Amino acid sequence: MIQIRRKLHSEPELSWEEHNTTQYVVEYLTNLGIECRKTDPTGVIGELKGGKAGKAGKTVALRADMDALSVEELNNDLVYASKEKGKMHACGHDAHTAMLLAAAKSLVNIKDELPGTVRFIFQPAEEVATGAKAMVEQGAVEGVDNAFGIHIWSQIPTHSVACNAGPSFASADIFKIHFKGQGGHGAIPQDCIDASVIASSFVMNVQSVVSRTVDPQHAAVVTVGKMTVGTRFNVIAENAEIEGTVRCFDPATRDHIEKQLQIYAENTAAVYGGTATVEYIRGTQAVINEKESAELVQYVAAEAFGKDVLYDEKPTMGGEDFSFYLDEVPGCFALVGSGNTEKDTYWAHHHGKFNVDEEAMETGAELYAQYAWAYLNQ
Repeated sequence: MIQIRRKLHSEPELSWEEHNTTQYVVEYLTNLGIECRKTDPTGVIGELKGGKAGKAGKTVALRADMDALSVEELNNDLVYASKEKGKMHACGHDAHTAMLLAAAKSLVNIKDELPGTVRFIFQPAEEVATGAKAMVEQGAVEGVDNAFGIHIWSQIPTHSVACNAGPSFASADIFKIHFKGQGGHGAIPQDCIDASVIASSFVMNVQSVVSRTVDPQHAAVVTVGKMTVGTRFNVIAENAEIEGTVRCFDPATRDHIEKQLQIYAENTAAVYGGTATVEYIRGTQAVINEKESAELVQYVAAEAFGKDVLYDEKPTMGGEDFSFYLDEVPGCFALVGSGNTEKDTYWAHHHGKFNVDEEAMETGAELYAQYAWAYLNQ
């Protein structure tokens, strides 16, 4: 498992470019005797039917993502550091893939005893939040009764397992706003409408959407991450572009914020005599863990590793497109800790120094396999 992870880590592929990883997974599953098919353009769906499945046997899906990030690796001392400049597995997807392959191998060993079917989903393009949706469209969860996923999590101790019922990851949306004024000479502002002032005013005031229009008990975040305005030091800007993200857990709050951004942008522009055009792009849904599935994870983890591994991790405002599977079938998403100060694996996800305590992969692989076994034997 460690060898697989290190191979994948040294050969990272970005979203929708995971061709070599896809081929590697296909060959591995085929060698195990697991029927599988490639999805378009990348990704793999494998299926293992148990010897005791019968006509009433259920199907549980296990998912791992495979794509890397456009991040320069800073772990230059690692013998398995990325060989691809500007590309890195900075989120643990290499470990997820290795863990699920190991789980598949273990489940093959007890194939005759399985009272159902296990579907293995090796998903591309999680980092751009389009992979899961594409997999669903290509039949990844057709006939599936329950879906389970794992994410290595550097912010909690190695071997710990967190899977609470309810919200786990937030919905993650993008907004783009174009403000238009009237450009002109920087020395003659009275003849102009300054788009930089409009955009700046919006950025300074938009936080009141959350602080003054959203129920304080409904967590939400509005972040402006990018502003592009102006062309020259002595030219008053005619155009300004801003981009940002909205994160929350509640669908009604999500709808409300989208409407408020439109209202704030248009009215802020109108105050200064300009106009605003708003584009709101919905990304991932919120990941909401089904109660029964989350409790099954907790039971399985406690039985396999002891109750001390259970960790009460609060929901994160990060996004995860595993939500698209949960839109179709019940299930849950667990975090497996890999944070270890002695091994320097507490770096934040997406950082160039991010790394995985490989001991955590043992927990993740077994949790995948044990969850499938437990669910099918309920």
